[in-house]
Amino acid sequence: MIVINPRVATPPSILLLSSATRRQLYHRNSTRLVPRAGQKRKSPMPIEPAAGKMAHAASAPLMLTSGASGRISALLSLNALRSFIMLATALLMLLAAPFRARRRPPSISSSAPNKDDACAARKVVVRVPAKRFPWRNPAAAAVSVDHEVAVRRAMAVRRVVQDQDEAGTTAREFSFFSADRGDLLFTQSWTPISIPIRGVVVVLHGLNEHSGRYGDFAKKLNANGYKVFAMDWIGHGGSDGLHAYVHSLDDAVMDLKKFIEKVTDENPGVPCFCFGHSTGGAIILKTMLDPEVEARVSGIVLTSPAVGVQPTHPIYSVLAPVMSFLLPKYQLSAAAQSAVQVSRDPEALKAKYSDPLVYTGAIRIRTGYEILRITTYLQQNLKRLKVPFLVLHGSDDGVTDPEASRKLYNEASSLDKTLKLCEGLLHDLLFEPEKESIMADIINWMNCRSEH
Repeated sequence: MIVINPRVATPPSILLLSSATRRQLYHRNSTRLVPRAGQKRKSPMPIEPAAGKMAHAASAPLMLTSGASGRISALLSLNALRSFIMLATALLMLLAAPFRARRRPPSISSSAPNKDDACAARKVVVRVPAKRFPWRNPAAAAVSVDHEVAVRRAMAVRRVVQDQDEAGTTAREFSFFSADRGDLLFTQSWTPISIPIRGVVVVLHGLNEHSGRYGDFAKKLNANGYKVFAMDWIGHGGSDGLHAYVHSLDDAVMDLKKFIEKVTDENPGVPCFCFGHSTGGAIILKTMLDPEVEARVSGIVLTSPAVGVQPTHPIYSVLAPVMSFLLPKYQLSAAAQSAVQVSRDPEALKAKYSDPLVYTGAIRIRTGYEILRITTYLQQNLKRLKVPFLVLHGSDDGVTDPEASRKLYNEASSLDKTLKLCEGLLHDLLFEPEKESIMADIINWMNCRSEH
């Protein structure tokens, strides 16, 4: 027990100390006052210096009686900050590990290097051109994208001009459609010449392709009295944007809404149908959830719609939101489904993958994330769909899930809905050997709805 002399003024700072701390200070000061054996007793030491030391000790954070205060100080210390930075750095390195570029093997020289060559090699400074890493030079990257768009657009225009129907039954034209955000989108149309127009069809292609691939289907529709309008959505075909890069599929949805409004305003009095393949089908589905757009459309036809898409590995679903923000334009070769066949027709496959307007590279991270995002949204909003629809899906499709189309059919609120699962067919139904049968099913379905 510590006894405080009432004659000596006790500084208020002592009362802030714990009992153990006061005991140590008291013992330290008392030892100074007791003389050793044989030593002449000195005058007592003044209490003021000790009190001053105790007051200084009371002001130190280490002397605080509260244990929680010490823990808070430790959390805010410099060591804790360093540990946090090291942990964050390790986490970022872990997330970036799947996206590391492959190292090129060193070149093998015909002669063994000598000591002088090794010294010279250590002095070599390697300068990487800016075009290899366009994010280091935004101006150069913009010029590169503009040049790429100009080449693709010129090719798309040339194909329209060169496609002259010798029979004189179809007139093919191209035009440009301006999006609200300023992007220029390439559009084209196929118009029947000698047959009265009974309806219009808006065609939206799938991921990595372009509207020109559906020319044969458009001419088949012309022969049955349907005028066809097609649009290359952002980053595809002759439209603006880095090839196969989609920053947001919501932009494609807004573009389609505006395009449908333009087509229906220019062609009043006839029914309007929409056709979409794969991701184009997903864009159409989300567009039809807008009641104002749905009121303009008499029905939609979807082939292999991207309602359910599974990545090659579950980890991509976890990393996609982070990596799409950090490296949106990076091409993720590990997620490419290069081994998945989309058609059983060898000639159709050859024509597709030899087409310069078809993107055959690895999918870009942001684009893949946007596909996962729109499919998730559709899965949660299928009950809101009320427009009449026809869905055709190959049972052996390895790109989009046929069972997701079954779920679409079961959960949609549409009173007029039809699902046809094509046994043994793959993803690109209009480019399968049974394409004539697929086209006939689509045209018959639209004919029944255009007569009412």
